[in-house]
Order: sequence, then structure tokens, then C-alpha cells
Amino acid sequence: METNIQKRIAALREAMASHHTDAYLIPSSDAHLSEYVPSRWKSRQWISGFTGSAGTVVVTAGRAGLWTDSRYFLQAAVQLEGSGIELFKSSLPETPSIQDFLLRELKAGATVGLDGQTYSAADTRTLAQALSGKNISLDTSSDLIGLIWSDRPAIPGDPLFELPVAITGQSVRDKLDAINNHLHRAGADGLLLCALDEVAWTFNIRGTDVEYNPVVLSYAYISEKETVLFIPPGKLTPEVREHLINEGVILADYGKTASYLAGLPEGTTVFADAHKTNAALFDAIPPHCRIIEGITPSNELKSIKNQTEINGFRNALLKDGVALTRFHIWLEKQLAAGEKLTEIGITEKLSSLRAGQPLYISDSFRSICGYAAHGAIVHYSATPETDATIRAEGLLLMDSGAQYLDGTTDITRTIALSEPTEAMKKDFTRVLKGHISLAKCKFPVGTRGSQLDILARKALWDAGINYLHGTGHGIGHCLNVHEGPQSIRMEENPVKLQAGMIMSNEPGIYRTNEYGIRTENMILIREDSETEFGVFLSFETLTLCYIDTSLVIPSMLSAREHAWLNKYHQMVYEKLSPLLNEEEQEWLKIKTRQI
Repeated sequence: METNIQKRIAALREAMASHHTDAYLIPSSDAHLSEYVPSRWKSRQWISGFTGSAGTVVVTAGRAGLWTDSRYFLQAAVQLEGSGIELFKSSLPETPSIQDFLLRELKAGATVGLDGQTYSAADTRTLAQALSGKNISLDTSSDLIGLIWSDRPAIPGDPLFELPVAITGQSVRDKLDAINNHLHRAGADGLLLCALDEVAWTFNIRGTDVEYNPVVLSYAYISEKETVLFIPPGKLTPEVREHLINEGVILADYGKTASYLAGLPEGTTVFADAHKTNAALFDAIPPHCRIIEGITPSNELKSIKNQTEINGFRNALLKDGVALTRFHIWLEKQLAAGEKLTEIGITEKLSSLRAGQPLYISDSFRSICGYAAHGAIVHYSATPETDATIRAEGLLLMDSGAQYLDGTTDITRTIALSEPTEAMKKDFTRVLKGHISLAKCKFPVGTRGSQLDILARKALWDAGINYLHGTGHGIGHCLNVHEGPQSIRMEENPVKLQAGMIMSNEPGIYRTNEYGIRTENMILIREDSETEFGVFLSFETLTLCYIDTSLVIPSMLSAREHAWLNKYHQMVYEKLSPLLNEEEQEWLKIKTRQI
């Protein structure tokens, strides 16, 4: 029986034929290259049925494939079944890259199409160069999905809101001055911003245009001469409009960005991040302008939190710790009483407890609640079809977070719902050893995340175990839960870790069809000490939630690791207990007692 997905693929092939296109690419991103996108731009999900946050579909006349990373291998295999779309597991030795696939499948003189608004300028350039070697052309001008998606959602139109300086720590004018200072040192006249979190941070605006990420559909051009915010007019209340104008901002319609860029004077030097600017906008910059490429000043400045933001994170994590404590107490009671629990049901309970905390906006991503074998699916998300019943046995992995006005949270805990097996304990303790090793490390200024990644993996590698996702990502302040430019992962990232950055620490183990284990805390990079060899940095753990010691084998921990765990639990109890009632305090005291 033909499915909706097969019908959509067939319709796309018809559109490709009429536009003389031999292959068409559909990425996951929107016109701002976001990780999470408004419904209007969920084109890859619409064409394939795959709901993960990362992946690209490629359709030719005879084949269709989805390329996605290791977080989604298991999920994609399930969701693509019966669709006629092949799964290509990115980064595995046997998997061809998209460009290699196209070079193999297409004949010389063929045309590859994509919507230049949803593909970065850097990726478009790389792909075009690779295809040119076989005389295959790249057409970035056609939105073929728009032609066949008849009930495509509209662009979100809800009003935005502003964050006061009491929460951001800096006014818009102060941020613009700092950005212009960076531009001056780089030899640039202006800065083009395409990434939504960079625009939101710069102008202290937040919104509801993207689920889980409090950002607003907008672009910006910043220079000493003038700063223009391109935004749908309906999003601005009279008060916000007046305040932004008073901060020196010119307001223009969202759809006028490309024409504004096309009118830049001859000799203008524009700073732009080709990896975070869509190809259509990048190409709108006139040839008579010079372009400096790199990580934008706003992205760099945003990643280093000021003291007001750091204080906000601390407040947010206190609230989160209270909600998590109450959730785990509730979960234990429900299981003991024999109540029927499901992955979706307990996720909704956790969200409701967070929603009861002051300044809560929303969850910061779709919670990952993986019971038993579902825990091995790194970015599993329960659906009504997969919603598992949770029993008082096995392991439960929960990766969740919240957006509060004063900070963003992200935490993963794995707990035993009955007496764990020896294998579970060994795996959990190895993950914990890696987590502690990273949490306790000290490193010199100038260190990159790739240089620290081994600390989280060594205890696993020693046992012949590995995980394929990153160990740490940046976290925005009432912004995207996944924030660059810094990271901690095996792959090289030239960005140096700096004091003030807030990141995750999340090693894990995933045993297919058995269970998953991940322990994730948020960490703050801070100045540690200065010696004759220079300035050293270290991490401060910010997250406040107990770690399930029933899964820990104390003899596998070094004295240093043992001390860290006990000290961490002491901090959790001391900071959370004043906010809990007597029963909750007693429960937490037991969970955080020394081992």
C-alpha cells in the first residue's frame, strides 16, 4: 500500500522533472539554519517522516536516502521503514558522504537542486566545488518542497517580548558597542546576523517562533553607521518598538533583508559566518563588497556569560533541582503503589513540576525519556505508538531541561527501578568515572574542547566501549539549549574554552536492545589559578540533582572520584534542602548520603 511519504516523494520527483533537476536535497534547517525549526520549515520531516533534529534527505529519480548521525540511527531505522527511503549512517567508514553519493549516482551534466534559504553558504560552496569536478551543476534557487506542500504552515506571527537588563546584564546599546569594537579590530564595516539566537541575544528579545527555543524570526545588520533589525512587523508591540528605536535600532520588514544587502555601498566590508548564513542571503551581498568570514562577534560574546547571566543560571538550576527532586519522589511512590506509568506520562509530570517554578517559560527541548531498551536510542522521543509502560525493573534514562527567564537547564539522569545487574553497575560507574574526570580537570588558557574529550572517555575506552555523540555543548542563557561556538567532542573544534562559558558534561553508554546510561550536568568554566606556567581554568558543576548511588560500584572509583561524588551530593543537599518540605528533605538526605 502506498504511504503518504511515498506519494510525497513521487510528487517531488514530478517537480524535479519539470525543473530539469536530477537530484534534490532537503536539509533539516530553516532560513536561519536552526537546529530546531518552526513547523513551516519542517520540510525534511514532511518528506520523510523522520522526526529527529538532524538529517538530510536526498532524492534522485531512482533512489531516496536520509543521512543522519549516530544519535538517530535506531530512531531513523524505525521511522523510515516502508517509506522507500534508505538510511545512510553518517560518519561510518562504509557510508558515502552526500557528495560522494551524488557523484556516483549522477551523470556528467546533471543538475542538483536545493533551496538556498535552507542551506549554509559554506556547505553550498563545498558541494558546488565537489560536483563541478564531474561537470554537475548546483541550482540553489528552487524551493520545490514549497511547490508540492499544499498545506504548508504559515510563518509564525506571535509577538515577541524583551528581557530587561536586570536579567541580561547588558543593554542593547552596550552589546552593539561591543560588537562594533570587534568589527573595528577585524577590519569590517558591518556584520550580517542570520542565526536566531545571535539576533535574540544582541537585541535582548525572545519569542515563541521555535518550539523549545525562545527566539524570534529575524535578521540583523550591525554597523557603526546604522543597525537594522529585520523582523515581521506584527511581532513588535508599541512599547518594544519604541524601546528598540531608543537603543539606536532601525526596524525593517523581515522580507527586505536581501534587498538591503544588495544595496550596500561599494567598498563595504561585511563580516559574516558562512556556516550560519544561508546561501541566498550570502549571495545577496554585492560583488563590490568584501566579505570577512568567521565566527561572528555576537556568537563569541554570547558564549561568555556575564555575572548577571551566571547568577541567573544558578537560580534556574535551583528551581530545576527542586522540580527534579519532587519528580523522583513522585516516581518512586507511583511505582511502589503499582500505578501504571508510561514514558509520555512521566515526562508530562516532570514538565508540570517545572512549570510550577517561578519564571518558567517552557521545556528547553523535547524530553528524552527512555525506559529499558529505549534508553539505548540516544535521542529517543516517545510517541503514542512507542510509549512504553514503565515497570519497577530495569533502567530509566531521562534527559530533560527547561527555559526560565533567568536561565536554561539541561540534565540527564539514569536511575535503577529495581536491583541493577552487575553489568549495569559496571557500565554506570565507568560513565561516572568519565564524568568526574572531566568535572575535576584543570587546564591552561588556550585549551580546546577536543583536548579534554579523552577525560570523559578513558574509563570507557579502557573497557573497549565508546559513545559517538559529543561530550559537551554550550548552553544559552534563556536561549538555545545547544549553543556554540565551543564544544567538547572528539572532532576538532578550533574554538578555545574561556572563563564564563557554560557547557554540558555528558558521557554515556548505549547497549542496543538493552539499556542506555548517561549522566549529564551543566558546568561553568572559571579561572582557577595562575602559576609560573600561566593561567589555568577549571569547571564548576552547577546542576543540582542526586546521582543514583545504587548503580555505583565504590571499589571502581579512585579516592579522588569517591571524594568528588560525596562532595557533590553534600552540595546538592545543602542548596536544595532549604527549598523543600520536611518529607522531601528526608528523602533527599538518603539519596545524597555518603558512600
